[in-house]
Amino acid sequence: MASSRMPSRRPQAVLRAVTATAAAALVLSACTGGSGAAGAGDTSGNQLLTIPREDLATFTRNFNPLSPQAAPMTKEAVYEPLVVHSMADAKDTPWLATKWEQAGDGKSLTFTLREGVKWSDGKPLVAGDVVYTFELRKKVLGGLEYLDKVSAVDDHTVEFSFNKPFSPGFFEIAGQQVMPKHIWSKVKDPAKFTNPNPVGTGPYTKLEKFQTQSYELLKNPDYWQPDKQRIAGIRMLAFSGNDSANLAFTNGEADWSQSFIPDIEKSFVAKDKKHNHYWNPPAGAMINWQFNTTKAPFDDPALRKALSMAVDRDQITKVAMSGYAEPADCTGLARTYDKWRDKDLAASCTWTKYDTDASAKALDEAGYKESSGKRKLKNGKDFTLDISVGSASSDWISAANIIKQNLAKVGITATVKTPDWGAVVSSYEQGTFETGIVWSNNGATPYEYFRDVMSSAMLKPVGEKATQNYHRYADPKADKLIDALAGATDESEQREQVDALQKLYDNDAPAVPLFTGPEFGAYTEKRFTGWPSADSPYATLGNRNTSTILVLTSLKPVKS
Repeated sequence: MASSRMPSRRPQAVLRAVTATAAAALVLSACTGGSGAAGAGDTSGNQLLTIPREDLATFTRNFNPLSPQAAPMTKEAVYEPLVVHSMADAKDTPWLATKWEQAGDGKSLTFTLREGVKWSDGKPLVAGDVVYTFELRKKVLGGLEYLDKVSAVDDHTVEFSFNKPFSPGFFEIAGQQVMPKHIWSKVKDPAKFTNPNPVGTGPYTKLEKFQTQSYELLKNPDYWQPDKQRIAGIRMLAFSGNDSANLAFTNGEADWSQSFIPDIEKSFVAKDKKHNHYWNPPAGAMINWQFNTTKAPFDDPALRKALSMAVDRDQITKVAMSGYAEPADCTGLARTYDKWRDKDLAASCTWTKYDTDASAKALDEAGYKESSGKRKLKNGKDFTLDISVGSASSDWISAANIIKQNLAKVGITATVKTPDWGAVVSSYEQGTFETGIVWSNNGATPYEYFRDVMSSAMLKPVGEKATQNYHRYADPKADKLIDALAGATDESEQREQVDALQKLYDNDAPAVPLFTGPEFGAYTEKRFTGWPSADSPYATLGNRNTSTILVLTSLKPVKS
């Protein structure tokens, strides 16, 4: 997740507004007071890794990995997956599983669990925990329609049987955080259980000093990699937006930030060039300007393309994104999928190129004429639209305002609406919004992205909660291609389907792609070393994704 929006379509909490000044005062007092281990200047060797969250004004004591309101680090430090996939180098690292094998027909997966792993209450991890996790996940969250059965072959072997060939299943299954059966089987309502005292296999499971503005996660005494458990623990700090979080971070009150920091060279790096660094690889999801296609005129692909041509992506990436991003093309694919991109199509398409004259002509041809400087809808009313963005995301708000200025040049009046992210996400989920700047799914292959933006399997009617495909668009031709992609076990066959999906995307324009979201990340080496970077891309610098665990188990405290 870039900036301060909800990561990977998982809204973390309804944000409550507090002033940047108040939030900054709270964090400064929290960091500099109390024990030496928590102090921002401490280099005793027992210092806590301090991380600000710019998208959460307050924390809730909820460590349920199945909950969309789970507290930060639930899925990154408390619970662990079978395999860790890094978007930075596209590598899969064995974790709770040491090896895996996919059947030749693509209809089953077998994982061998690592021996000697214990839960933080001392009980051993066994195959039954994995089986129970997936049974519980299907019950609480649904999905996994391709998964027919999960079986414990023995205590350290788990077999996943599919009802059809489904190659993307590996990434979804391997990345699922495993939960202890002996704890969760006693919970009456797992969906609502807040799990206030979590038991996990992760390196930092011991919850201390929980407050609405901060909490600590200390070492799991039974962690299976004690030699990689070098830092004493993690301290999380809550903020209501980028500005207050950035103030604390750039003033040296935190160690690691994933927040969008404008002019980071001046505001952060220049303060201590020896220790302060950042890395923003294009490893994030495609950021789209999405339209509610259940509402006219946004159900018209000709209109969507015409509006896209009015958008100056160069200005958005250079100004709103401070040069951290690159403009999108009409394949819809983020930079993470460069190897899949149809380069000829990307070079030849026109509707993602900034051209106000072409936009105005396309609007005219589609029936949206201009009169006295005002663009008109087909019913004769002025063409106006809203663009929704969460109030905490200063970079995306800037992008929306640039689009507003762009649209004015073709006679369209846009209003940028910036309530808190909770309200914005609710409007997306219920289908009440008009347009908005929205993240997309970002997986190991383009399957997740195209399923998100074009599949009827993800389509929900207005009023029924959608967790993907907020723009509510589907194409039967896309369904066939997406299913064929999922069933293909050979990469050449997969590429054939991805090429066809790119062409269909170019034809339909289900959304207007803007730029690949950079995976923002900045850190100081004053108190910890071992960070990922362009020279050591073992993970991204995101502290809320699947590869975060790789960072947590690589960092070393500075001891003076």
